[in-house]
Amino acid sequence: MDASETPPKESGPAEGNLDLILDVEMEVSVQLGSCTMTMGEVLNLSAGDVVQLQQKKSEPVLLCLNDKVVARGEVVVVEDNLGIKITEMLNS
Repeated sequence: MDASETPPKESGPAEGNLDLILDVEMEVSVQLGSCTMTMGEVLNLSAGDVVQLQQKKSEPVLLCLNDKVVARGEVVVVEDNLGIKITEMLNS
């Protein structure tokens, strides 16, 4: 082989057929915000109580796959359901 030639690339398991995993189900969740509460405050919660989150209305929500944040977005209403409009995909 000449020094200017690139050796052929060997295909390994990482370069296998992606079709094998395209139907694997993953847990998709959206994190709207969070807050810190004492156990006493949590135990005193009842129906109708409002829990104030430490997130501003203008801040994006987080889209998570298996608890890993992969995107940011905005909450939208689609017919009678809530949804998320993706505004930013995050790099790994």
